[in-house]
Amino acid sequence: MPAPTLFIATHHKTIAFLTTQAKYHCMPPSRRTFLATASLAGASLLLPKHQIFAQTPPAPAPQSNGARIKLGIATYSYWHFTTNRVSITDVIEKTAALGLEGVDVLHRQMPNGKDEDNAYLQDIKRNAFLNGIDLICLSMHQNFVSKDPEYRQRNINHTLKCIEIAYKLGIPCMRINAGQWNTRKNFDDLMAHRGHEVIPEGLTEDDGFKWAIDCIEKCLPKAAECGVLLALENHWGLSGTPEGMLRIHKAINSPWLQLLVDTGNFLEDPYDKIEKVLPHACYVQAKTYFGGGEWYTLDLDYKRIINMMKARNYHGYLGIEFEGKAPADEGVRKSIEMLRAAMA
Repeated sequence: MPAPTLFIATHHKTIAFLTTQAKYHCMPPSRRTFLATASLAGASLLLPKHQIFAQTPPAPAPQSNGARIKLGIATYSYWHFTTNRVSITDVIEKTAALGLEGVDVLHRQMPNGKDEDNAYLQDIKRNAFLNGIDLICLSMHQNFVSKDPEYRQRNINHTLKCIEIAYKLGIPCMRINAGQWNTRKNFDDLMAHRGHEVIPEGLTEDDGFKWAIDCIEKCLPKAAECGVLLALENHWGLSGTPEGMLRIHKAINSPWLQLLVDTGNFLEDPYDKIEKVLPHACYVQAKTYFGGGEWYTLDLDYKRIINMMKARNYHGYLGIEFEGKAPADEGVRKSIEMLRAAMA
């Protein structure tokens, strides 16, 4: 393949032309190269000045090192496990009407059994594309913290199934949990104790971390095969603290496991805790509480949080999880207004 030609032209004539080969390797150009470059030089004499210089490649566009943050909506914002499910497709259409770009799909918000129906999943994907919406995350639930190996295997199987669902939907990211000890009566009781649990007698925290790490590792080959990034959330239990999240992340040390930061799940000293895990975050969820929270209300400074994200050059989505008691349409709209102001 001939070496590329470098030529310099003035308005009236070509001053010089060289092949890169001749210039840098001190070798004369071949007869074919000479004739080709001579033809180009001759042609350049017939061109007006602006066309001659138009042949010079334009300077590359400047590259921005700033954060790129886009807003999305979690389908959970319209369903807090307390009312009839709002359909995934309805949330996609609402998101498009609000001018946002992505939807975080809550797996449990799908009608019972529908997640096995490929036609249902493809209909969601089709509607998202037609509305110009990215499906950005599949948020699923599982629990790997149990001394019962059969229980852990059921949760592994469920996680593998959800990876397949994300793959069929074209979703590149899936929220996972490490799990919790389940020593509280229910979620309301867990929230009443601010997410703290008592470890069952005879077991240790190290036991829980070992089970969680082993189970997540068993899910990674499927995640890599399907191209679905697993995002470990600070969702109570073992991953409810920065230390717990980072312990699991470091132990597994895989490009297919990163972190998901839920701004509303660090109940004390949230900013320091967010700062610790943000460098490893592939997705951030923004909790909002208009009308008062379903379980608690946090007064979060989103200007501060978004500045932290920008400082880390975070490139990705900020997904709204409205968890207030105001009507969902109202709460989501106010959340968008508040976050857009904080991003300005």
